[in-house]
Amino acid sequence: MVATLVAICLYLLLPQQLLVAPRYVLPALELVLLIPVVAINPRRLTRQTRAFRVLSLALVLIIAVSNLSALGFLIHQLVYASVKDGRSLLLAALQVWLTNIIVFGLAFWELDRGGPVLRTQLPRDELPLADFRFSQDENEGTVEEVADGSSSRSDWVPTLVDYLYVSLTNSTAFSPTDTMPLSSRAKLLMSVESVSALLTSLLVIARAVSILH
Repeated sequence: MVATLVAICLYLLLPQQLLVAPRYVLPALELVLLIPVVAINPRRLTRQTRAFRVLSLALVLIIAVSNLSALGFLIHQLVYASVKDGRSLLLAALQVWLTNIIVFGLAFWELDRGGPVLRTQLPRDELPLADFRFSQDENEGTVEEVADGSSSRSDWVPTLVDYLYVSLTNSTAFSPTDTMPLSSRAKLLMSVESVSALLTSLLVIARAVSILH
């Protein structure tokens, strides 16, 4: 919920020319989707209904599409418009980049091994195939103090923080670091995130810095 609200606030702070609709339309829609998601699991994620799954994925999809659209408008402004205010451009690029990290972290968290509810409620042998291979998944044969925290010994499962970290490293390194994508959808999502982060970093920020000078 906190990650979603941060993404909504970052969108609300974007310049008007980067928005796909009137400023409050998409945030209002996202809040409408968020409320029943929280109502189904108000404290801990223990219930997964069909409605919960559809609403959760729809929420992430709307945030992702609106943010990628903002990136497209930002690039259009750079290419076709006369941009004079480099500082506001830098700030907008940072907002898009941060939202990118949040939304893809949420997407990884929602999709991997059937979602956050199944990962914590089902035995390991009943989980769907993993979309990501974390270092904890292969630490069993290492030194004792590391092996004790491995998936097989401690029953460790990744949390939202782990997926946000995967998203952050993918947005800065433009490639996987310590966590490898396994499924086609995970590779596709990481590819989209890397390309959008690359455009933000190399094209948008570089142009903004040149405007400042």
